[in-house]
Amino acid sequence: MAGRPGPRDSHGVPTTKRRPAWAGRNYSLLTAAAVVTNLGSHGALVAAAFAVLATGGDSGDVGLVAAARTLPLVLFLLIGGAVADRLPRHHVMVAANALNCLSQAAFAALVLAGEPLLWQMMLLAALGGTGQAFFGPAAEGMLMSSVEGEQAGRAFAVFRMAMQGAALGGAALGGAMVAAIGPGWVLAADAAAFALAGALRAFLDVGHIAPRAPGDGMLADLREGWREFAGRPWLWAIVLQFSIANAVVAAAEAVYGPLVARDHLGGAGPWGLALAAFGAGTVAGALLMTRWKPRRLLLAGTLCVFPLALPAAALAVPVPIGVLFVVMFVAGATVEVFGVSWMTALHQEIPEDKLSRVSAYDWLGSVALSPLATAGAGPAEEAFGRTAALWGCAGLVVLVTAGALCVPDVRNLRRRTTEVAQGGVERASADTERPVGGLG
Repeated sequence: MAGRPGPRDSHGVPTTKRRPAWAGRNYSLLTAAAVVTNLGSHGALVAAAFAVLATGGDSGDVGLVAAARTLPLVLFLLIGGAVADRLPRHHVMVAANALNCLSQAAFAALVLAGEPLLWQMMLLAALGGTGQAFFGPAAEGMLMSSVEGEQAGRAFAVFRMAMQGAALGGAALGGAMVAAIGPGWVLAADAAAFALAGALRAFLDVGHIAPRAPGDGMLADLREGWREFAGRPWLWAIVLQFSIANAVVAAAEAVYGPLVARDHLGGAGPWGLALAAFGAGTVAGALLMTRWKPRRLLLAGTLCVFPLALPAAALAVPVPIGVLFVVMFVAGATVEVFGVSWMTALHQEIPEDKLSRVSAYDWLGSVALSPLATAGAGPAEEAFGRTAALWGCAGLVVLVTAGALCVPDVRNLRRRTTEVAQGGVERASADTERPVGGLG
């Protein structure tokens, strides 16, 4: 019996379907660019910490460089969100990638040339953070506008799976490269990755996005974004939760983690593999979310944030490296369930023309305390000891996650049969398949 005829083009010529319908051109370009960026940047995080330690720096110096990278996010995120909702988002993304490329190239040159000064590393880290402040809201708005309809949640899960898989490889490769050839070459590879990712993003098409109506200026845009953000209890409650959780996790992983690795685990190589185990967990979590569609999005996601306390607790002990790998894997898998649920909630609830501004408030809240936490990690270690500081990080993650669950909208927000279009008008969506087991 003859098989069913396959898909054909407009001339009747048989074609091969290479990707699902929801993986359009923009989505594919965004995914490819994210893979390239994450391969470089996660290796560079390991390299930057060990570049500071190689110059004789201590935990306070590592924390200052990490804080310098995060502080511009606090200062410029809101401006970046307003700009991204006003200008073509792909232009903003490419310009930000160019700044990141130049700053990382300069950082690499300093490290390869000799012993860089602390203020130089802080300045270049700050330039990289500035690029991220403009890139993040534009990228999130661009991704969400590239996906619609029944498979939005699956598309976000696949995107995050690809992104986290690259982060896994980048962290492992970065740790190995730091141990083998030094941090300077890892930073140089990150600069090249930003250049390639920017070139890919230059080909994004924004023709499907409706032209923005003339506004009353940036301050008016920011006020409109704030009203959208503050009027949704589930939104600000989760952002408040992660403003603390992200801060203490950043202190544990950016400052205490490399120190524990140096003193107890064998140095940069094992620490890079531990970060890679977290990345492997996020890939597993994203794979799960391609199939599981919890009805109560944020309840399922927030419950899965509790294990994020485990890595800090494991470093506090400290556990053997094999146990740390398992802990990092579990934490990565569960927090990725939250990540996909969060993106799906934003996609279905926030109007397209306000996505970047709401994303900016989300990012701002999520990183606002990170500079203080990373800069204060060294003094906290001196005052309380590294073990007590790490237990404090773990306890705060549990406390704020429990607090978020006290907000009714966090527990009750459900996957809807409609999603919010531009201007707040609902449009039909079929993303209502029943969840596969578990909460729903």
